[in-house]
Amino acid sequence: MWWINCRLFDECMTKAKPFIKWVGGKSQLITQLEALLPADFSSKDDVTYIEPFVGGGAMLFYMLQTHTNITRAVINDINRDLTTCYQVVRDQPNELIRSLTAIQEDYYGVQDEEAKRDYYLRVRDRFNAKPEDPIENTTLFFFLNRTCFNGLYRVNKSGKFNVPFGRYKKPLICDADTIRADSQLLQRVTILTGDFERTFEHVSANTFFYFDPPYRPLSDTSSFKDYAKESFNDEAQIRLKLFCDRLQETRIPFMLSNSDGSGDNGQERFFDELYKDYNISRVWAARSINSNGAKRGKLTEILVRNYAA
Repeated sequence: MWWINCRLFDECMTKAKPFIKWVGGKSQLITQLEALLPADFSSKDDVTYIEPFVGGGAMLFYMLQTHTNITRAVINDINRDLTTCYQVVRDQPNELIRSLTAIQEDYYGVQDEEAKRDYYLRVRDRFNAKPEDPIENTTLFFFLNRTCFNGLYRVNKSGKFNVPFGRYKKPLICDADTIRADSQLLQRVTILTGDFERTFEHVSANTFFYFDPPYRPLSDTSSFKDYAKESFNDEAQIRLKLFCDRLQETRIPFMLSNSDGSGDNGQERFFDELYKDYNISRVWAARSINSNGAKRGKLTEILVRNYAA
């Protein structure tokens, strides 16, 4: 009967995908990113895949399902609420599904939109009180992600989640199939919380880094850019570049995504100058999350690599 179990496992694996919506998620860019991986990537054995800024994990889930030579992955994020979600999905999927099912059924029982808004605000207040139980914290995180405006994660300077109510009629809060599939995939993933430089401790013989840091704002009025109380400013961007230099010195391949400030007027060259010693490409992305619908559409992002195309 081993072949039946393998088949069921494979079917489960094909369903793995991000369990939350996340600003800057890479689902739409997967094909372009895959084409720019190192030419010899698939020929290497026992690859360690590292994402120091995991976010929604679209690239992580894709890489683990597509490249079977990745035997170990390490993910990190400074957002503890987010990394707690990954840990709970990996280690306690059934408990999480039960908890999400309960809050989903409770929320579906609320008919009036104003009452739904009040329900949302109560959950938001409870989440901001930082419950110690990881199942409860993750349940509240999932609920807010599915019911808030545009699925955003944004905090104020006090670290409080402050995204308004999203006015969705019947959002799917508990996607049990995705949680189970993701849990299977995350079994070979080490989950870290903290500064991106910590990930260097997990480098092995064949390691590949993919960086998807908080993007440098394209303007002073860019909205929804605060995903952690600590701002990822230009100083942090420069520190990340120095970390990439360290990888280059040790011959560890990396790929890095960020915003392309040259798109509007061609004058902003921050990343072109910062990474001038590396290969810089530009890829097309869709600006899918913006408070102003007129500002949604296509734009370019930069892609930095320390290896040839």
